[in-house]
Amino acid sequence: MAPALSSMPASSENIAATIATFHYTVSLPQPANHLFEVSFTVQGWSLDVLDLKFPVWTPGSYLVREYVRHLQSFAALDEQGQPLPWQKISKNHWQVTTQGHSTLTIHYKIFANELTVRTNHLDITHGYFNPAAMFFRVPGREREAIAITILPPQNWHVSTPLAATSQTNTFLAATFDELVDSPFEIGTHAVCDFEVLGKPHQIAIWGEGCYNIERILADTTKIIETEAAIFGGLPYDRYLFLLLLSANSFGGLEHKSSCTLIYSRLGLCAEETYQKYMSLVAHEFFHLWNVKRIRPKGLEVFDYDQENYTDSLWLSEGSTSFYDLIIPLRAGIYDAKCYLSKVSESITQFQTTSGRKVQPLSESSFDAWIKLYRPDANSRNSQMSYYLKGELVSFLLDLTIRAQHQNRRSLDDVMRQLWQQFGVPEVGFTREQLKAIFESVAEVDLTPFWTHYIDGLAELPFDECLAPFGLMLKAEVAHPAPYLGLVVKAEHGCAIVKFVEADSPAERAGIEPGDELVAIENFRIAAEQLNDRLQHYQPKETVAVTVFHQDVLRECSVTLGEPMPSRWRLQSVAQPTADQQNLFQGWLKINLASVG
Repeated sequence: MAPALSSMPASSENIAATIATFHYTVSLPQPANHLFEVSFTVQGWSLDVLDLKFPVWTPGSYLVREYVRHLQSFAALDEQGQPLPWQKISKNHWQVTTQGHSTLTIHYKIFANELTVRTNHLDITHGYFNPAAMFFRVPGREREAIAITILPPQNWHVSTPLAATSQTNTFLAATFDELVDSPFEIGTHAVCDFEVLGKPHQIAIWGEGCYNIERILADTTKIIETEAAIFGGLPYDRYLFLLLLSANSFGGLEHKSSCTLIYSRLGLCAEETYQKYMSLVAHEFFHLWNVKRIRPKGLEVFDYDQENYTDSLWLSEGSTSFYDLIIPLRAGIYDAKCYLSKVSESITQFQTTSGRKVQPLSESSFDAWIKLYRPDANSRNSQMSYYLKGELVSFLLDLTIRAQHQNRRSLDDVMRQLWQQFGVPEVGFTREQLKAIFESVAEVDLTPFWTHYIDGLAELPFDECLAPFGLMLKAEVAHPAPYLGLVVKAEHGCAIVKFVEADSPAERAGIEPGDELVAIENFRIAAEQLNDRLQHYQPKETVAVTVFHQDVLRECSVTLGEPMPSRWRLQSVAQPTADQQNLFQGWLKINLASVG
């Protein structure tokens, strides 16, 4: 086991350049109680009042999460340990009256029992925290350095992307933004060092699981090299991957020189789920350019007190989702046929989400704060994920650019221009500037595309964009059963309606989410029997569907519809031309005939 990344010495030049006047100390005296105990010492304070504000969200996860709800036992003391008066101004704003004291210490506790990449978790095996969910900021002093000391239990070590100081388990953040951007893992986790392109990298892994660390390191190296080749190098001095292995979780959160990944502890064994993990790695790593440095204007300067709006998350997240499929292909982790299969899965998910007809992509980006992270029974009818549609819009824009320039240009050129113009100087782009860069690369007026597919609700032009490459999209009916428009799941032996598609036979008959499906034509039915049972009937046939609606037995008369496609698949056109074959070959480096 290698030493933790945090034990690597920080640059003396960086440490000397700034002296922290703010110092956090985090202790874990009883991990079983899930309480981090935090002390915040402020030195050299000269004002009558010390304002403290707690972030309500964390960059990369666009929801006001009200982290402060986990804070308890707030106290303010002077240098002699005597209490100072304080008052709470709002949900996340405290004011401490200093009474002329220049050194103040704030004590509080954070309850941490939510294991995600954007929250905090502490138990007898480890402590993980996202600093946005742990630390106050001092308004107006966000550009000052902050020291953080961790007091772990015996034999536990610390991993964080922050620079270590000469003091044991003490780290330095140059600004509050850097502190928020630097997660901490504290425990007995495994840590593996590796080098890529002359720079040190580490993977810190918490939790038991089934994995081949040599394969993970080799494939992660390929992903780093492949993404660095797009942008011409790596924009950091060192990088940390934090991997949390849990029972059945999936997710990631990007940072400027690290990322946190959470994955099923058994998901790294089977090939399909291993590939999904490597796509997650590719996604979060690509973010260190796209969104951590290439940011929409609305995210140029973070406001930690409220929502930060932009209608361009489709690029920040959707284009990153496009790359998280293509990067493992380029890195040789899977082949082109596997890639096309994964794109087909994304298209299927998109085509079976009726919300695509309701919510435009730009609106989906803007409304992330109130919709994406708060799904309900009607979300699939009314919402469209900017991750998913953004991925497919990016896919179609990439094909458009490639077709226009015979594969000599691609979405890579758009990302490189965004990097040079906005990422390197870290200034936010406007939607007009974003469109202009796409048009300068494509050398095509993209106003109709923007109007129809980003700001509008027109169906995406898959066949139009695929045709130059000799591909088409084929809709398939996997189960030739009449269309009802229900999704049911088994709960405690009952078939519970979870989703009713808009304007479906089920909705027109008055069936609602939450109803219990009891019988069809007076014969009892279980959730797993629905598709098989429907095959006994014909389209346009009217059947009696019995449900419990709010504990009242109801019989609904449902007229079934024609079978609906349930899968969309990319395949070769019947007789591709030489130009189509050449363009496809130049794109994916395989023969079109092998696609089928």
